Amino acid sequence: MGTSLRALGAAFTTATLMGVALCTPAAARALPHRAGTVGGDQLAGRGLISPEGVKAPPKTTASSYVIADAETGQVLAAKDPHGHYLPASTLKTLTAVTLIPKLDKGKTVKPSQDACNEEGSAVGLVPKPIYKVDDLMRALLMVSGNDAANALAEAHGGMTATLADMNKEARRLQAYDTVAKTPSGLDRPGQRSSAYDLALIARAGLALPSFRKYVSTKTAKFPAPKGYYEIGNHNKLLWRYPGMIGVKNGWTSKALGSFVGAASRNGHTIIVSIMHDEGSFWEDVAKMLDWGFAARGRATPVGVLVDPVPEKASVVPELTGPARSGSALAGGATALPSRRPVAAVDSGSGPIAAMIAIGAGLLGGLIWLGYGIRRRRAGRT
Repeated sequence: MGTSLRALGAAFTTATLMGVALCTPAAARALPHRAGTVGGDQLAGRGLISPEGVKAPPKTTASSYVIADAETGQVLAAKDPHGHYLPASTLKTLTAVTLIPKLDKGKTVKPSQDACNEEGSAVGLVPKPIYKVDDLMRALLMVSGNDAANALAEAHGGMTATLADMNKEARRLQAYDTVAKTPSGLDRPGQRSSAYDLALIARAGLALPSFRKYVSTKTAKFPAPKGYYEIGNHNKLLWRYPGMIGVKNGWTSKALGSFVGAASRNGHTIIVSIMHDEGSFWEDVAKMLDWGFAARGRATPVGVLVDPVPEKASVVPELTGPARSGSALAGGATALPSRRPVAAVDSGSGPIAAMIAIGAGLLGGLIWLGYGIRRRRAGRT
């Protein structure tokens, strides 16, 4: 029996070392997936983050940016990628990514007078049932209609429901820097995003055929009480940059210039996002896209655009940037609670409780096995 108990103890110790019975909150916090920088530790930097061995990325007046390969998710270069900034109208990308799968594009919408009167950029809505969701999405992403953003929120059940779903979608995409307070991106206290998150959201949008069509449309007919009028896309690079797909630009006096866009060349797509740019950013973005195409496949990535959280995930989503399939990254995570969200530890539920249960079950099973061995030995004497 002594030998059996020693064997059981050794087995339980081995199981514990393997992480099966790490059942204390302190131990859980030590697990590498519990804290860290989304996309990889290098992306915790606030200054320029660029790979060695290739030409440095072009200079820009933007306070923050990300240059990434859309196919692989590799971040090729960045500057303060997780810094929190006002997103202005680039937040409309999250509105679209959230609502496109939820709203029937053929649904007729009658905007409220309040929606029609929204401040800032507008497509010119009137409170009449002459618009389809399809029209409003086009207005949202082509001409940055704040009135269209509010009308879409009304079509989805109201502002409260829409903002709740937008923030839920941000968490699903692991865009943890983003907090939506409006569907339009107009400045509100507490609203924020990051260049990293804008790149994540744009990548998710480009996977939606409707989103891709809206952002790449140069001109379109828009309904009016009598007939229609023509609207044109505000993204100047659609006319200037070969292979430009589009996405979204924005500006407010507090946010300054912001932009997220993508372009394709030779079968590859590069995403560029910038925030808090003091000047005209169009030429800078074009140069950054050129740099991205030249660097992809040659530069060692400095991070990765993480995948969305699986819809049926049974564990707390990763908040760190370990190596993923197709990624050149490796290594553990560094906790940065002042700059990154850290998954809450709940000693009564979730992964910790699961590990407690697994550990207890394993120990119980081993003890029962030892008891059975002892009984069989007793029967032989």
